[in-house]
Amino acid sequence: MQPERTDIPPPKDDPFTQEALKEFDGSDPTKPVYVAIKGTVFDVSRKRETYGPGGSYALFAGKDASRALGMSSLKPEDAVADWSTLEEKDRKTLEDWHSFFTKRYGIVGRVVDLPAAVANR
Repeated sequence: MQPERTDIPPPKDDPFTQEALKEFDGSDPTKPVYVAIKGTVFDVSRKRETYGPGGSYALFAGKDASRALGMSSLKPEDAVADWSTLEEKDRKTLEDWHSFFTKRYGIVGRVVDLPAAVANR
């Protein structure tokens, strides 16, 4: 596992809709690459080769893919923000991913239109 980074900029709280987040999927090389987990938007641009087009985790870019991360799934139908039906073990996995990203990537904002089932969690 990678060590925690010490050069992460202070977190921002910029609002993003799920639609606006799609612009940051890595397809435009002039824009950063963002991945959201539980509504927290992370800038993963320094790992564009992993999260950008053709990368092993490109499925997560430009969206809140909390359900897929919790399930350790790379299926497009699982890459959605609604993680409310995850089993307890999958919720733990999701928390672990959120913690991992928090220690390694800058927070640039939050998703403001999460599904109602997870909006206040």
